[in-house]
Amino acid sequence: MIGWIQNRLRKDEGFTLVELMVVVLVIAILIAIAIPTFLGARERAQDRAAQSNLRNSLTAAKVFYVDNEHYGATAVELGGIEPSITFVAIAAADTDNVGFAVEDVVAADSDENIITFATQSASGDWFCISDTARGGGSGTFYNSDAALLAGVDTAAECGNASW
Repeated sequence: MIGWIQNRLRKDEGFTLVELMVVVLVIAILIAIAIPTFLGARERAQDRAAQSNLRNSLTAAKVFYVDNEHYGATAVELGGIEPSITFVAIAAADTDNVGFAVEDVVAADSDENIITFATQSASGDWFCISDTARGGGSGTFYNSDAALLAGVDTAAECGNASW
């Protein structure tokens, strides 16, 4: 028995070069699959965060609308309702700020019935949401066309597409 153990300890056993190369190849294939998947998931998460900020901004605007019967809120007033979002003029919207613009309905009373929000996600995509409170064509509209949204400041420019 002792002789068998001594013989066993003297043998040099290990992995061959071919076996090690196969393991490295398998790991490389797994990494090649995982990295693009991870990056795609990250971009989608960044886009969803921007869309969530826009929906929360619209909720804050609707709270203001219920209290005042118009969308004529300032950035400070909207920030008081939703302090986790920084509101700026829509021309200054970027990945850190949600831009907004209040519009008048073309009518005799010229109320502030339309509000539009736009922001850019950390992945570089632009998103907007616009709400018309009263009158013909009232409703909430969404868009995500990067070429259009870089300068959006009206509900008509936001359009009616989808995220």
